[in-house]
Amino acid sequence: MGCILKQGGGLYARLRVGAILLAAGEGSRMGGVPKCLLRLQGVPLINRHLIALSGGGIDEVVVVTGYHHAEIEPAVETFPVTVVRNPHPEAGQQSSVRLGLEALGAKFDIVLIVLADQPLLSSAEFTELISAFKKRPSGAAIVYPEIQGHRGNPVVFSGELIAELLATHQKIGCRQFMDDHPELVHKHITDNDRFILDVDTPEDLVAFEKRTGWTLTMPQLAES
Repeated sequence: MGCILKQGGGLYARLRVGAILLAAGEGSRMGGVPKCLLRLQGVPLINRHLIALSGGGIDEVVVVTGYHHAEIEPAVETFPVTVVRNPHPEAGQQSSVRLGLEALGAKFDIVLIVLADQPLLSSAEFTELISAFKKRPSGAAIVYPEIQGHRGNPVVFSGELIAELLATHQKIGCRQFMDDHPELVHKHITDNDRFILDVDTPEDLVAFEKRTGWTLTMPQLAES
């Protein structure tokens, strides 16, 4: 039996939640290093994400790899997740999103699209977004966090919308789709800057340490 959550003054049956964790990027701005394997307190970011997703009540996760799959896939093999490899990661993030959604299927009430390079996301952030989605206004099918005017991640989709998108052959690029369909989008206004904190370059690693006091270290990769 699903748990019963009390929110907004009412009782809601527990929703089934799925997630796509995108880890297919080349990391070109990081010197060709897979950002999801950067380590915080000795733990790769992708592992931290999977632990946080589990703690946040996500029922099923699909990890999409592409570039650096030989290094990333062994890092997640002990987790109960589905791994999908994008054979053409150069086609961009939207191709990884579709592959992930096709593997996840249309059996979920909520689907989160999660980036693997946000170092401080925890189960609390996923719980916050799921709660915001449950409280979204009528007609909204997409929720994303906004912090002081800055759009953050992850993005949450309704299962119904995901089913509709999977039934079409249109490209599923989260940002472009939201820009094209603002009537479906609800901004979750929050002060939680973990939703906008990511790292793309070596300079970002320095800025991250100055801002948070935490140090991100490079992964030890085998010589190609």
